Amino acid sequence: MSDIHEPSQSPIPDACNSCTLLARRDFLRDAALAAAGALMALGVAPAIAAAAPVELTSAIRGGREDKTYPIPTADGVQIDKSNDAILARWQGKVYVYSLACPHQSTTLKWSDGEKQFECPKHHSRFTPDGIYIKDSGRATRGLDRMAVRKDGNNIVANLDKVLQEDEDEAAWKTAFVTV
Repeated sequence: MSDIHEPSQSPIPDACNSCTLLARRDFLRDAALAAAGALMALGVAPAIAAAAPVELTSAIRGGREDKTYPIPTADGVQIDKSNDAILARWQGKVYVYSLACPHQSTTLKWSDGEKQFECPKHHSRFTPDGIYIKDSGRATRGLDRMAVRKDGNNIVANLDKVLQEDEDEAAWKTAFVTV
């Protein structure tokens, strides 16, 4: 008789092989969306429901460089995740920014209560017109703006023409559309 023991085959691994595994990020995203939906169903205002996403948008047309968006009807922020862009209407002007913090490219968040953007990594804050709030974090300049123009009731943003405040200040200061 041999002293070698064969490991027993447990039915649990076979049962689990048919289970659908959910990635951690997907689970957290779905849980956050479910919580936001529950809060909104209970009548909690979207600004109060911290898990609720900022208003999302997408380009209505455009090629590789130029993307066309409807001009926002009121002050606020819209995010186009598929193009990593932020549209912000603020005090009669519309800006288009990169979704990334200029310090280390971390995705920015909008605080509706504070009316400002914030980088969750190093807490740099920016006004709705993209200006860096001095000494608020590690950034050293304003948000990267995109070249924009008005086309009827739309705004056209050249997402390949990124303007940095410290490299082309004159163009950066004029990268908006008046509405």
